[in-house]
Amino acid sequence: MATSTADVLVRALKESGVRRVYGLPGDSLNALTDALRRDGGIAWAHVRHEESAAFAAAAEATLTGRLAVCAASCGPGNLHLINGLYDAARSRVPVLAIAAHIPSSEIGSNYFQETHPQWIFAECSVYRELAASADQLPRILEIAMRTAVAESGVAVVIVPGDVLADDARGRPPPSPVQPTASVMRPTDEELRRAAGLLDDGERVTILAGAGCAGAHAELIALAGALQAPIVHALRGKEHVEYDNPFDVGMTGLIGFSSGYRAMERCDVLLVLGSDLPYRQFYPEDATVIQVDVRGAQLGRRTHVELGLVGTVADTAAALLPLLTPKTDSTHLGDMRRHYAKARKGLDALAGPNRDQTPIHPQYVARVVDELAADDAVFIPDVGTPVVWAARYLTMNGRRRLIGSFTHGTMANAVPHAIGAQASHTGRQVVALSGDCGLAMLLGDLVTLRQLGLPVKIVVFNNGALSFVELEMKAAGIVTFGTELDNPDFAAVGHALGLYSRRVERPSELPGALRDAFAHDGPALVEAMVARQELTLPPTVTFEQIRGFTLYATRTVLSGRGDELVDLAKTNVVRRLLS
Repeated sequence: MATSTADVLVRALKESGVRRVYGLPGDSLNALTDALRRDGGIAWAHVRHEESAAFAAAAEATLTGRLAVCAASCGPGNLHLINGLYDAARSRVPVLAIAAHIPSSEIGSNYFQETHPQWIFAECSVYRELAASADQLPRILEIAMRTAVAESGVAVVIVPGDVLADDARGRPPPSPVQPTASVMRPTDEELRRAAGLLDDGERVTILAGAGCAGAHAELIALAGALQAPIVHALRGKEHVEYDNPFDVGMTGLIGFSSGYRAMERCDVLLVLGSDLPYRQFYPEDATVIQVDVRGAQLGRRTHVELGLVGTVADTAAALLPLLTPKTDSTHLGDMRRHYAKARKGLDALAGPNRDQTPIHPQYVARVVDELAADDAVFIPDVGTPVVWAARYLTMNGRRRLIGSFTHGTMANAVPHAIGAQASHTGRQVVALSGDCGLAMLLGDLVTLRQLGLPVKIVVFNNGALSFVELEMKAAGIVTFGTELDNPDFAAVGHALGLYSRRVERPSELPGALRDAFAHDGPALVEAMVARQELTLPPTVTFEQIRGFTLYATRTVLSGRGDELVDLAKTNVVRRLLS
């Protein structure tokens, strides 16, 4: 029987299917952690940084589609949640943050650790409210949970520590909150108009994003009727790429040329569940039809002739019978041949080069792909690990690829992996960490050991913020401030209780990864990879060529010509010259 407000909160979470709360203890959270201890039905997932707690909750919500929860103590603890909650908000996953507050009688007095959480969380949440009394909390908590689930977003319940400890006997608990599913599609008239525009098109291309989750069969059927190549955005890769005879690769800043060309050369573009933000990758003269469950997203990135509100699965299924199947596959055939050529070029860069040191990062990603489980969850850090994951990891309908793909924050891989592994204990979780990203939240390697989470970490150690360096070079700027004086991460991992290996030669890599993947516990493989092995967008502009020329000139004049020698050996220069 509930005796405190915190007991009411724990009961409501448990009845709504929550099985763990990620957080770091603090005095304003004491009533909550004590209620969790006494109840025993919800695990306290103790992390070493509140930012990691929010990331972990975001990853759990992404993989399960259910409400995930994190908690933080007042003031600085709340502030530490911010980056992970922004990531959850922009990935549109249901997360509840319990933000403890200073004593209620002290609010507004500039008390020790006082902040204003309702303002702080305003931009990264769909709901935030202060529960100022034990009477208020049940209703506010229920509204928060329902809003997070209904809007696939972040809800924040702010509770003073003394309110969590208040007597709640006799007060009814909130009703359980469970996810729901609804049919959502455009009207018949709108669908007929869409079918007419698609029938009139001679070269239709589909851009497919994360909104295609659960709609693979409908997507393939639609592409078959339209004889349309399918381009995917990064977040659509895991849902679109597999078992897809219409696949022509990815577009965007880290995409490849075939995806770019398939959109450039179409006369009708059908955008399905994608919010690709880079306007320069949309066609200039094509008719655009966009389908999204969020009406506010329609036309946000490019001019749209017809915007349709609905899920991809429901809309595609209703649209398909209205189409006149196309028989001319010229556009599809041209783009598929372009994709085969682009894929061959990318695969050539991922060869073992057994005597090459440092190791090509493409090879590391390829070997990870070959050795990982058929249902592995891959989580790359933002930066070059995302590039290698996007280009060399193979999706099959069972594997998952998640990350900070919209918020784009560094240091997400290990914290995301905590939530992925905690919620999927029997599944292989592989974090593809950058050297800077790993170092930024290095303390949560201890979380893996403490919670017994068998996450496998592959560290791409190139001693630099290499993606930032590429951006500098493209802008004609001499690289500065990007050097990383790294420790031996394998030695650090070993000291923290992880199985760890450091790999300096390509021939050592397969064995090291096999041993790490087979290890019954957390493991870390540090791969010493080439610093200059970078990538360019699928199309190179004059401004980028001009920028690289300026960079080269300024680098020589500053006495760092040896850097150009290293760069000349990479695919960057080959791409520019071609």
